Amino acid sequence: MYLKLAGLGLVGLCAGAVVAAGLFAFMVTVGVVVRIIAKSHTSVNSRFYEDCIAVGATVGNLYYFYQWPLPGGNVFLSVFGLFSGIYVGCLVMALAETVNAIPVMSRRLRLAVGLQYLILSVAIGKAIGALIYFAKGFAA
Repeated sequence: MYLKLAGLGLVGLCAGAVVAAGLFAFMVTVGVVVRIIAKSHTSVNSRFYEDCIAVGATVGNLYYFYQWPLPGGNVFLSVFGLFSGIYVGCLVMALAETVNAIPVMSRRLRLAVGLQYLILSVAIGKAIGALIYFAKGFAA
């Protein structure tokens, strides 16, 4: 019985490592971290960014696995939601930039000026939609 549980644990650990490696490979391919470092002109802190990503992934997995209670209540939830939204926004914009979605969209719309306003309106619309979704979710 213990040998079977140890085998299942090993398979689960290996599967999790493969999924995590795939996620990090995707992030590197898309260039999220490199783009953030380039835009913020903080290349001296690149090792710190890498460490934060690794620690965040590890702590997130441990939290998911052990279901630890988190202090802070709604304040912590709000801060976590803000940082999660920033991460997802950076990932989506880096992916859109990698597949050249924005230049293709601007050519199809024949948009010569005002592209920054189009991007801003998409971001504001997404933020308003998320606020409505979470407001209804908390009210129900």
